[in-house]
Amino acid sequence: MSQTPPRPDVVGAVDEAIRTRHSIRRFLPTPVAREVVEELLALAACAPSGTNVQPWKVYALAGDEKTRLSSAIIDKFNSTGMDGREFDYYPKQWVEPWLGRRRKVGFALYGLLGIGKEDKAAMKQQTARNYLFFDAPVGLIFTIDRRLGQGMFIDYGMFMANLMTAARARGLDTCAQAAFADYHVTIREVLDIPDDEVVVCGMALGYAAPDAIENTLRSEREPVAGFSSLRGFP
Repeated sequence: MSQTPPRPDVVGAVDEAIRTRHSIRRFLPTPVAREVVEELLALAACAPSGTNVQPWKVYALAGDEKTRLSSAIIDKFNSTGMDGREFDYYPKQWVEPWLGRRRKVGFALYGLLGIGKEDKAAMKQQTARNYLFFDAPVGLIFTIDRRLGQGMFIDYGMFMANLMTAARARGLDTCAQAAFADYHVTIREVLDIPDDEVVVCGMALGYAAPDAIENTLRSEREPVAGFSSLRGFP
């Protein structure tokens, strides 16, 4: 079988979209058209999934619908607090090297924002910005049917990676937000989500605010030798 030769222009464009994607925490109010969101979701759905199950379901919100959800979560955040999460995303006990990585990126973000480690009020205010989708014009809520297996979260990750890469290729930015899973009850009520769907996470989508200091944060990546074992190669 003949192999398709690589096209440098395509390789460069894909690599650039992947390499320049990073979490944006302040967006411009510039709207994103519905047809662009639909195009991104269609590309995301090209992701592979076990036996083609396609486990993803997306609630895309803009305008008053996004504001309605954000207001409900902020009200809960400022009163009774989190609903709790339906699945474990983070480990129950943090150990190295993951603890150090988590602390480093957290301290880096707060440092850029001028928030000291004792300033709990400012930390809480920054956390609350998650639920405003960091002012992005589009907010996405992802759910999965609770009858599906744990392995389907792998498929879901590939779907979301496709979406973020396709967005970056179009000059858009994103921030994947596990924080929304902490308010699954509130989200379910506001968006009328059936009980058989688990809230996986949220995502902010829009255009990055170019002068926002928090958007200069770049989290480090381990070199290939730090996480891989290549065997049998000449």
